Amino acid sequence: MKPSTKLMVLAPLALLAMGAVAGKAQREASGTRVPVVFSGGHETDRRDHGRPVVLVAGALGVPPQVFRDAFSHVRPAPAGMAPEPGQVHDNKRALLDALGPYGVTNERLDEVSDHYRYVRSRGELWPVEEATAYALVKDGKITKFVVTNGGSGYTSSPTITVPSIPGAAGKAKLSFSEDFDKNGAVASIAVATTAKENQNLETP
Repeated sequence: MKPSTKLMVLAPLALLAMGAVAGKAQREASGTRVPVVFSGGHETDRRDHGRPVVLVAGALGVPPQVFRDAFSHVRPAPAGMAPEPGQVHDNKRALLDALGPYGVTNERLDEVSDHYRYVRSRGELWPVEEATAYALVKDGKITKFVVTNGGSGYTSSPTITVPSIPGAAGKAKLSFSEDFDKNGAVASIAVATTAKENQNLETP
């Protein structure tokens, strides 16, 4: 084989080798990506008696306490019984009187109520999409978390663990939106290295 031919063959191989080395160096510099595990995150405030108020309020674009105050004027039917038509009308009017000044319409109230309606006694839960994220691990320690999909439907900060890293965890910050697909999403995750640091953040 002529020297010039050898150079033509070896040049691409050399470039590939250099790329592989550079890629390895980049991985070593930034760390290894380890998928995290989410669990829970569907607790409700005891004041709300199982209602996902933070999600309903987020979807309506009002503060949770505003919705709580509005709902305090509602008179639900006894458990296992359907409300009378007049009671339905009065309850709806009470909600709209309180929420109307915030731009909430009858149609939007119905849409949001239907979306988050569930029967707890049947083991149901409101719509939830699990978040996904990974931890960047270097020298056996987590340097940061990266959220790849915030998910939706979280009412409290989910427990976050990292397989193969004993004692390592994270604590999530949630965000709420009028968009159902982004309401109750994991916005970011802070590094926490002990169980005490991994206590759930307070939700509105």
